[in-house]
Parts: sequence; C-alpha cells; structure tokens
Amino acid sequence: MFKQFLTLLRGRAYDAEQAFSDRNAVPLLSQQIRDAAGSVQAARRAVAVAIAQNEQEKGQHAAIQIRIADLEIRTLAALEQGSEALAREAAEALAYLEAERDISQKAQAQFTATIDKLKAIVRNAEARLQALQRGERLARATEETQKLDLAVAGPGLATLDEAEETLARLRIRQSQNETTASVLRNMEGSIRPAGIIEKLANAGCGAPLRTSADDVLVRLRGRMNSAA
Repeated sequence: MFKQFLTLLRGRAYDAEQAFSDRNAVPLLSQQIRDAAGSVQAARRAVAVAIAQNEQEKGQHAAIQIRIADLEIRTLAALEQGSEALAREAAEALAYLEAERDISQKAQAQFTATIDKLKAIVRNAEARLQALQRGERLARATEETQKLDLAVAGPGLATLDEAEETLARLRIRQSQNETTASVLRNMEGSIRPAGIIEKLANAGCGAPLRTSADDVLVRLRGRMNSAA
C-alpha cells in the first residue's frame, strides 16, 4: 500500500511537471534557445581560438625552417674549415630544431583536423539553432493567433447567440400579442349589441344603418321627376 502511495505521488508530480511545462512551453523554449545560442557562440570562439593557435604554430614552423636552413649552411662551412667540434655542436642544434619542426608539423595536422571537426559541429549547430528560432517565431505567432481566436469566440461574443435567441423569442411573443389583440377585438365586436346590429343590417335584416350610394341616386332622381 505504501509503495502504491509513493508511486501515485510520483505520478502526480510528473503530471504537475508536464502541465507546468505545457503552460510555459513558449517562454521555456525561448530560454532554451538563448542557452543554445550561447553554446553556439562559445563553439564559434573555440574555432576562432583553434585557428589562431594554428596560425601561430605555422609562424613558429616557418621560423624553425629558416633557422634550420641557416644553421645547415653554417654547419657545412664549419665542416669545410675542418672544425669538427663546432660542426658537431651545430649538428646537435640542427637535430633539436628538426625535432621541433616535426612536432610543429604534427601540431598543425592536429589543429587542422580539430578545426575541420569544430567547423562541422558549428555549422550543424547553427542550422539547428536557426530552425529552432524559426520554430519559436511560428510558435509565438500561433499562440497569439489562438489567443485572438479565444477572444473572438470567447464568452464576450458568445452573448451574440443569446441575444439572437432573445430577439427571436421577443418577435414570437409580439406576434402572439398582435394575434391575441385582433382576436379580442373581433370577439368584442361580436358580443356588443351595436356590433350585432351592424352585422344584421349588413346582412339585410332590417333597415340599413347607413345610406348607400344607390339610395342617394334614387332620392335625387325622384327630385328631378317631381320638378319636371
């Protein structure tokens, strides 16, 4: 049971860590890219230092070569003069310089190999860094776009749907009110005595309530005939 409890704690801690990383993914990525850019810059400096050291080694090698050439000429002159002891001393110096020359050549070869390797590493790192920087810009743009999407489709604009529903209900209720009022008017007209009398008169039951145009013409024609 205790072991399961510890496992559960580790699981929750892992979930919390992942959730924290997800919430802060963009700033975390930015800092990681800055750290990586610093490492790439340090690698560039290492390449520059190696190149400078190699150039220095080349200069030392050239100087040794000049000293060897000069010492060989002087050693030959000592041999021609029969100065064996001086010639031997010069030969020892030549042997030392030649050893220094060989060491310098090996150092140059090592520098060249190291520089080529470092340059390849830096080129690869620079390409990866540029890809990360492009990815970061895209991630930031995507995050801002998503924020805008949430703002547009968020709770504030969600009230548009509610307002449209309210307007639809209002129109239905107003239409119902108008229909009800019309029905009530008809009902009142049919219930009131005056309304019933008007309906009967219009149906020809009893004397008409209003003088019609035909009645007016008949009356006027009668006057004309009487005058004649």
